[in-house]
Amino acid sequence: MKLMLVFASDEIPDLISENIKPPGVEMIWYGHVLKAMDNIDEIDPACIIISAGDFPRHWKTLVQFVRSERSKKQCSIILLKDGDLPVEEASKAFFIGISGIVCGDLGRSAVMDRLQSILERYLDLPNKRKARRYRAKPWTRFGFCMTHPASKTIVTTTVKTLSAAGVSFEPDHPSLAANLAEGTELHECSLRVGNDIISPICRLIRKQPDMSMEFIFLSRAEQSILDSYLGNIPLQAVKRR
Repeated sequence: MKLMLVFASDEIPDLISENIKPPGVEMIWYGHVLKAMDNIDEIDPACIIISAGDFPRHWKTLVQFVRSERSKKQCSIILLKDGDLPVEEASKAFFIGISGIVCGDLGRSAVMDRLQSILERYLDLPNKRKARRYRAKPWTRFGFCMTHPASKTIVTTTVKTLSAAGVSFEPDHPSLAANLAEGTELHECSLRVGNDIISPICRLIRKQPDMSMEFIFLSRAEQSILDSYLGNIPLQAVKRR
């Protein structure tokens, strides 16, 4: 499954990749609308995200071009707008074939969450629950530490996101984990979720800009603890509004 990103620079595509790229989805970035249009047939994307701010005129051309051959079901198109989009313009966008609109700065977690929810709605993901990442908030009780497999040093971290499939974090002392290679399995890890501490076996899948681990083993009881806590996060968020 392929996700096409059409942005003038790679800053936002990198942000999307780091924060909400669904498992099993290949991301392809184009910096020019015409180049993206030339490659629609070859790429055959399941979804396209295009920046209205980068291409204030040409995004409509791309939408009309795609819709001439592909329905919303075949290829969803999400429009990103830095500021607010007038209701009249939004109505026109949906009329010509936009599937969803996200307005605002993707650096804000609420905006990124909205984009993630739209992606989950339109992409046929095998397990949407596992694709959902929850960002650490002041009231969430996330924690992660690991023992370096070679030095046996305990590496403490600051958790950035957590999902049923893995965790991303920033080491409190980056030098202690600097020589860990991607693909390394770590068998001595501790993950705090709420009042519980579980011990997943993890694999390092990314080192920059934040480190990211996927859980390659959790006992049934530990998976149940994690699933229960993540499932309650939306309710906790509502209580704090």
